[in-house]
Amino acid sequence: MSKPTILVVDDEPQIRKLLQIAIESNDFMYKEAATAKEGLIIAANHPPDLILLDIQLPDKEGISLLKELRVWYYHPIIMLSVLNDEGTIVKALDLGATDYITKPFRTAELMARMRSALRNTVNSTSTAEWIFDDLVVNITTRTCKKNGVLVKLTATEFNVLAIMAKNHGCVLTHQFILKEIWGVGFQQETQYLRVFIGTLRKKLEDNPNKPRHIITESGIGYRFL
Repeated sequence: MSKPTILVVDDEPQIRKLLQIAIESNDFMYKEAATAKEGLIIAANHPPDLILLDIQLPDKEGISLLKELRVWYYHPIIMLSVLNDEGTIVKALDLGATDYITKPFRTAELMARMRSALRNTVNSTSTAEWIFDDLVVNITTRTCKKNGVLVKLTATEFNVLAIMAKNHGCVLTHQFILKEIWGVGFQQETQYLRVFIGTLRKKLEDNPNKPRHIITESGIGYRFL
């Protein structure tokens, strides 16, 4: 099996060198670009399995490049940035970023998130059933089992669970989930979503107050693990 190829688009040589060492030592193939234009050319000619994209590039904002890539590129894109404000993170995720990591970052955590994003891509195209330790979610039969026992979920509860399971490991914004489940008119109804997340945690988590599966990303949304 060939090694997954990772494309790093970042204008800082020291960051690219750090990432090259980490990526190659984790058994990935490494490619790099210092500008948005160079990154777009490499991605178009030799599509990588995952892109690490800096949000501030010398010739174009990373957000703009993300938008261009998402027209045709469906593999994971993880944003890297020194910016940690909620608005920027939400915008990137809503435009199709798979995840968002702030600098300085821990390389071990970044590698773990990359592996999760790559697994998610494979699983999304190869199966309708996902196993998450004690939970089994089946999209075809619209069922969820916990420790082998069928969990009774309403249609809406299952829809919320399904969209998180399909994107497991990725941060999903409140607005994204609300739009996908209820439509554009409900994108600001975050309290509405919290009610369903609360009921799902009661049914699926061993301890709803300390969830292992449905993780809150404060001010942004949720991540399913």
